[in-house]
Amino acid sequence: MTFFSILCALLIEQLKPLRADNQIYAEIKRFAMRIEAWFNAGQVSHGRLGWFLMMGCLMVPTAAIYWVLMYYGWVFAAFAWNILIVYLTLGFRHYSHYFTSIQFALNAGDEATARALLAEWTKIDTVGMDGAEIARLAVEKSLITTHRNVFGVFFWFLMPLGPACAVMYRVSEYLARAWNEPDHMRNEAFGQFAARAFYWIDWIPVRLTAIAFAVVGNFEDAIYAWRNFAGRWADESRGIILAAGGGAMGVRLGSPIETAPRIVPMDAATVDLSDSEADVLPGEEPNVRALQSTVGLVWRALLLWMLLLLLLSGAVLLG
Repeated sequence: MTFFSILCALLIEQLKPLRADNQIYAEIKRFAMRIEAWFNAGQVSHGRLGWFLMMGCLMVPTAAIYWVLMYYGWVFAAFAWNILIVYLTLGFRHYSHYFTSIQFALNAGDEATARALLAEWTKIDTVGMDGAEIARLAVEKSLITTHRNVFGVFFWFLMPLGPACAVMYRVSEYLARAWNEPDHMRNEAFGQFAARAFYWIDWIPVRLTAIAFAVVGNFEDAIYAWRNFAGRWADESRGIILAAGGGAMGVRLGSPIETAPRIVPMDAATVDLSDSEADVLPGEEPNVRALQSTVGLVWRALLLWMLLLLLLSGAVLLG
């Protein structure tokens, strides 16, 4: 049931993508804002309480409906419920129009349009960026978004609680952003638990995504970049995805500039100055072709996940 639930949800999303500003997402965002307004009194414990309350309100009904349907033998209804939850938690097509439009604009030499689209997508200042910079940031945003909207959901949907775990993953990812990234929430104690909780929830999925990128891309460069460069990002999870993804495509990602994910400089004592290449990421500087390479990498990784899921489902049936 798990494999076909994911397959059907993917097919439905290709035909009818769910808008990122749909009503269900809007209600969850409003709920998160209310929780923050009710509980935020400047303490980490308040953020922890708000986090668990919101998870309970969303996960318990999701799991209860599935269990009730299965208990009464309504297998097809449970199957439809699984498809609905996966469809709502997946985001494979939420932002793909930005990526595609940026690719078309750069291919046409229209950097102004590409900059405007990138600014709208990433919410960063893109003034003065050249084509290589735009391509790099679009690739980085695409890899991170695909992991969090697709592969992370896949992993948690396979867990015993199934649809409830998929909801937990997507909501925890949203809370880690909503309670930490806005200007009024930065350096607030309230969001610290949400950020830490998502770090651990995403710990295994991040590494599985990086392995998938390595398997379907340049394995040696992906593993080399992961082992030697991922730890230099301030955000370890982003570092793993971007280092492995860039290595798999032969593209350097994460240049230490203001608009890119910050790379933490290595301690000078740990650098072997005799090796001039030790501090250089493998691969070439990003360009327009890197956008097409990203599309291929993501689709190959998706097919790998589906193949492994199919084999796992077959083994369970045969067992």
